[in-house]
Amino acid sequence: MGTEPDIPRGWNLSRVSLLTGRRYLITGGTSGLGRASAKGLMSLGAHVTVTARNVAKGEAMVAAREANDVLDMDLGNLSSVRAAAARVSVPYDVVILNAGIMWTPYALTVDGFESQLGVNHLGHFAFAGLLRDRIQERLVTVSSLYQRYGSFGDGSVDEIRARCWGEVPYSPRDAYGDSKLANMLFTHEVERRRTSSGPQFIAVAAHPGWSSTNLFGAGRGVAGAITTLASRILAQGASRGALPQLCAATLPGLRGGEYFGPRGPGELRGAPEIVQPVDRAFDAERAANLWRVSEELTGVEWE
Repeated sequence: MGTEPDIPRGWNLSRVSLLTGRRYLITGGTSGLGRASAKGLMSLGAHVTVTARNVAKGEAMVAAREANDVLDMDLGNLSSVRAAAARVSVPYDVVILNAGIMWTPYALTVDGFESQLGVNHLGHFAFAGLLRDRIQERLVTVSSLYQRYGSFGDGSVDEIRARCWGEVPYSPRDAYGDSKLANMLFTHEVERRRTSSGPQFIAVAAHPGWSSTNLFGAGRGVAGAITTLASRILAQGASRGALPQLCAATLPGLRGGEYFGPRGPGELRGAPEIVQPVDRAFDAERAANLWRVSEELTGVEWE
């Protein structure tokens, strides 16, 4: 399998060769980390497509030359996901699954899924599965430090299914943690399937540390106000928070399964390096059960 790639200290986009002729697709590319990633890749000559629920925002990015084109998609609506995937007629070198929601009050998607799992995992699972023959090199899934708080309970099919349907006592933090653990389980399961004659592209993951993005506006009440204030004071900006996913999307020589995060204390901020997820992220049985439930609920079968 080789050794982990060497990431120079202080890595940033100045270390990346021009990306002229390469195509990138970024979900949720009209704000926060997604927009910062799109702008960074555009600055290096890449062709960048962003997905957006609000197409006007995407069109404004195109007009400002922050993206080349926009794809209308709502990850909380599987009909929208299928329609968007059907409109993708060209291959992409790299797809970055970036969009997400955080710590939302209890809500269900159009399809009846708990909203954080529905948007952060199931929508992306379906979209990537529908595009799997149009991803040429790399799939980058953006997780979070909060993958450490995810568990899916006992990890059984029944427990995972119940959490996806929102049929367990609700905690915004726990649901978000499950969705971010799902991103890691998904990444490693794609890799397992790739090495057994599955997808030809590699799967890697990244997290932004503590970054000041619109996700932190999702909190409610006193806790939400405290989080928002602390974020403004302590967090790094979106352009810095996007560096781990940009490193994951552009660094040569990746073998698959790597996880990129900030180098600083607690992985809260700093230049990218390869970091380690929680041990549960490597649980093959939990990952296989999540995959089974995801195919069942989305109707998208990868094989």
